[in-house]
This record gives sequence, structure tokens and C-alpha cells, in this order.
Amino acid sequence: MITKEEVEHVGWLARIEIDAKESDAYAEKLNSVLDYFGQLDEVDTEGVKPTYHVADIVNVFRKDEVTESMSQEEVLANTEHKQEGNFKAPKIM
Repeated sequence: MITKEEVEHVGWLARIEIDAKESDAYAEKLNSVLDYFGQLDEVDTEGVKPTYHVADIVNVFRKDEVTESMSQEEVLANTEHKQEGNFKAPKIM
């Protein structure tokens, strides 16, 4: 059970100002969520295979192969902002 004081403490940690009226409402809502998790804990899952993903995806990575790419001249042809063979960007510091 989450108390009003715990809600206020979490608000303090998150730097969120929560007044007394709000903390009561949040405590009630959070306790409702925890009650639902309690109901889920009671469900018999014996023999149910764990589901880590909704879609049955085994490997989504492509093979790492070297391919032909654009030359430096082709890439730099698309910008007016270049210097010594590189893109010229504004100074940050």
C-alpha cells in the first residue's frame, strides 16, 4: 500500500510539487495499479511459455557487409559549407 507520504516523497525526488489533495488522489490511483498487479500474481501461469516480444522476431540485424558508397567529392558537392575536405559547422563552444 502506497501512502500519501510516499507519494509526496516521490514528488520531492522528482522535483514535482504535489499538494495534499493531489497526493491523496495519486496514492489511490497507484494503489489501484498495485491491486491489479496483485490480481495478475494470482493467475495460474504454470506451463505458459514466457513471451518476451509480441511478434516472433528472431534476429532483426542485417549482415554487416562492406558496400560501395559516395565519394568525398560527391558528398561535399551538396554543401556550400566545406573546409579542407570536410563539412564546416558552426562553433559550439
